[in-house]
Amino acid sequence: MIKTLTTTVPAALIALGLASTAQAEIKIGASISATGPAAFLGDPEAKTLEMLVEELNAKGGINGEQVELVLYDDGGDANKARTFATRLIEDDEVQAIIGGTTTGASMSILAVAEDAEVPFISLAGAIDIIQPVKPNTFKTPHTDRMACQKIFEDMKKQNITKIGLISGTDGFGASMQAQCKDVVGEYGIEIVADETYDPKDADMTAQLTKIRNAAGVQAVLNPGFGQGPSIVTRNYKQLAIDLPLYQSHGVASDGFIELAGKDAAEGVRLPGTALLVAELLADGDAQKPVVSAYKAAYEAKYKTPVSTFGGYAHDGFALLVDAITRAGSSEPAAIREALEGVKGLAGTTGIYTMTAEDHLGLDLTAFRMLEIKDGDWTIVE
Repeated sequence: MIKTLTTTVPAALIALGLASTAQAEIKIGASISATGPAAFLGDPEAKTLEMLVEELNAKGGINGEQVELVLYDDGGDANKARTFATRLIEDDEVQAIIGGTTTGASMSILAVAEDAEVPFISLAGAIDIIQPVKPNTFKTPHTDRMACQKIFEDMKKQNITKIGLISGTDGFGASMQAQCKDVVGEYGIEIVADETYDPKDADMTAQLTKIRNAAGVQAVLNPGFGQGPSIVTRNYKQLAIDLPLYQSHGVASDGFIELAGKDAAEGVRLPGTALLVAELLADGDAQKPVVSAYKAAYEAKYKTPVSTFGGYAHDGFALLVDAITRAGSSEPAAIREALEGVKGLAGTTGIYTMTAEDHLGLDLTAFRMLEIKDGDWTIVE
């Protein structure tokens, strides 16, 4: 377990566990999977939050009040996430929580946050996090259902009518598989092969061979995140399957290309955010200033490329800062009410407009359909 206090307290005191929490006036908690199987998601999220709090405090904080970030690393363990959520609320007395790198961790945190009536902004993708609407739970990534819809829109344009599914059995993969099955018929597409894999599996050639041999299959979709989709992509190349391969927004990062390999990833399509194609955005794009500023700051500080997942944390923090600023209060009830009043807030993931009935505030236009070409991201027109 790692606990980070991001304040103006000297680093030596933090290392010794002697930092006083009294210096911060606004306390924001976070439970992030900075290590473990979801570290490629959580590490940039944690770094982003630390960077943004540091930048904000240097500019005077929120309405003149300094912000303290209390950050725990749950390692992707849902039980730890629940424990840390309880600690954040009862011991650290935070006014809001950002986190839940994975769907499982988010579901654990929101159960605690809802009971305590503390606003929680999830960084995970499953639609179940916000549907049905829960009073104190919000999120920044597009839902898995939206990802399915964006992918099927693209398939329909290409007259693809029969597909194979190969899905991870983790929380994200299972949820997206279910959502895709629920909406696929609306696009005139039939699933003719349906395979799964455990996130710990090291080879998916058996499942992919079954899909390749399915009658009439025209494309393959892989709902999943983590290392699984990279293995699927490599196996796909090894089997020389000559069909379009679609991945989910759960792997929308340069890290996916590196893990899968440039040759194997060539031609893969997936729905992603403006952050991955910052340099390709038109000058009049409303997200370009936000995306460009975050990308420049993060890459200058950490000497590593930004990722979609760090962008989710960026947007979660931006939503909280906006809500606290407009509310003129850091009381949990005031923050919650102000989050429901977010209008036209440009983030790295999209432009958020929330209501009492919509705790995400994004539509399909926030997604960009992307294709990997020559080891880099391009926008599918």
